[in-house]
Formats: sequence, structure tokens, C-alpha cells
Amino acid sequence: MPWLINIRIAVLQVLVVALTLGGIAAPGSAEGGSPFIYEAKFGVLAHDVPDLWSGFSLERGIGINAEIQFAPSLPFLWGDIRPAIGGTVNTSRHTSQAYAGARWQLETSSGIYFGLGLGAAIHDGRLGPDAIDRKALGARVLFHIPAEIGYRFDQQHSLSVYFEHISNGYTARFNEGLDNLGLRYGYRF
Repeated sequence: MPWLINIRIAVLQVLVVALTLGGIAAPGSAEGGSPFIYEAKFGVLAHDVPDLWSGFSLERGIGINAEIQFAPSLPFLWGDIRPAIGGTVNTSRHTSQAYAGARWQLETSSGIYFGLGLGAAIHDGRLGPDAIDRKALGARVLFHIPAEIGYRFDQQHSLSVYFEHISNGYTARFNEGLDNLGLRYGYRF
């Protein structure tokens, strides 16, 4: 489909721009961090994990995830809400996605943190049940719901378990959903 956005290229372009903005601002990091980028996260995720929110698995491969959380924040319920963009590229040419949304994160003084998010994702997967090894996701734009629990080692470095779910929330005829689960490293600017 020539009209379909190439998700893999779009994710890489967004991350290069975001990391460039963070790198430009990095010299000021000793005075309080980047004015644009709050944190960059990179991870490796099991793709279409069975027995989670979507209930079953058809697709295979590993997902390479990257995300940028931006510096502006809104205090909410003992944590902060920040805008985020990112994507997960599937290494087996199954469903990849680019997403944007808001992340709420609560950090404790011991370094443990918990985050939840809500946003939208655009994907390059199948819409209907036309392949036995692919999910029927029903719509090109889906809800993106992530959850994360991790540990911050110091002001800059963290490691977390990350889960993401995409689906159309039963707004289309087909809604098989897709769940990814894995580990992410975070670097705070």
C-alpha cells in the first residue's frame, strides 16, 4: 500500500530529531537538564505476548522500542504528566507502530517508579483477518496504552519492565489487539 506511512522510517526520523534537540540542550544539563527532552528510553520487547490483555498471540518477532518524553510537565496525583512520542519496530516484519500520548509517572525517593499512559498509535499491520499469522487490528489508528515499573539508579539512568497494548477499543469490526512486553533503559537529560 503506497499510501501507508512506513512506520519504521517515521519512528527513526522522529527519534533522530528528538535526540538532536536533546543533544543541543545537553551542555546545559548541569544547570537542570534539557529544556526540550526529559528522558529517552530504549528497549527490547517480546512481540504479541499471549495471555495478556489481547488474550492470544499470532505474530512473532522482537520489538525494538524507543521513546522520548518531553520536558514540560503537569503535576497530577503525586506524579507528573508529560507528553511522549515513540515507536516499536518489529524485527520480523510483523506489526510496527509509532505513537504519541501522555505519560503519568510517580517516582519514589527510593528510586522505584511507576508509569501509565494513554495515546494514539498508527501501525503497519493488518486491518482484517486476511493472514493466519497476523492480528486483525481493525483500524489504522489505535489506542496506545503503556504501563511501566522501574528503578532509577541515579539522576540519569533507569531500567524498567515495560508493557504496551494497542487496540481500537471495539470501535471497528475487528479488534484483536496486540501486546508487547520487555525491558527498557532510560536516560534522563
